[in-house]
Amino acid sequence: MNAGEISDYLQSLADPKIAEHSQRFFKTGEGEYGHGDSFLGIRVPTVRQALKRYRSATPEVAQELLHSRYHEIRLFALLLLVYKFERGTPDEQEKIYTLYLNHTPFINNWDLVDSSAPNIVGKYLEEKERSVLYALARSASLWERRIAVLAAFHFIRQGDFKDILAIAEVLLNDREDLIHKAVGWMLREVGKRDAAALLSFLDAHGKAMPRTMLRYAIEKFDDETRRHYMQRQP
Repeated sequence: MNAGEISDYLQSLADPKIAEHSQRFFKTGEGEYGHGDSFLGIRVPTVRQALKRYRSATPEVAQELLHSRYHEIRLFALLLLVYKFERGTPDEQEKIYTLYLNHTPFINNWDLVDSSAPNIVGKYLEEKERSVLYALARSASLWERRIAVLAAFHFIRQGDFKDILAIAEVLLNDREDLIHKAVGWMLREVGKRDAAALLSFLDAHGKAMPRTMLRYAIEKFDDETRRHYMQRQP
């Protein structure tokens, strides 16, 4: 099977009404974070069903699909890469990881990042040196910064919080709301596993955190604790 066959199949599933909603939901208007993206109108469960149909496709086919103008085709490509990575040899995993980082301009919305970065970048780096994450966290690209944050979700699930706490500190002054939400979400995940680790970070940095980041981070705390940290902000 080739990329053209898969692309044609996915395009046959298009629904203009869903596409219109997706254009609004993923902020594709002028000046918005998803400006210029195009949607077919395929819901995520349907894309995942298509993956079952075409899961024998190669990473090279996924790479070609990742260049598609259509969001859902790029999502399919990333889900295929995740599938291949999970079942690949170490050499195959390295190739997929490298492919992924070489194609970040096409991983250009939050759902594309969130569905792939933990399972490819995070998993690959689990037992490796992680300086690439700090380079990504300092990137001019919103999506590369989000990749750095979401890749650390894999480590959080392993009880390893060092990198997300350091990356969160790097991104305290980030201007993008999508980064504030992502960092706050990851900090909340830390707190679910180790409340003391999150509280220590908040005591050190809570006053400087963007309010959205802070609200996301403290969401699971009791009312009194949430008020304490929100009231400390200038």
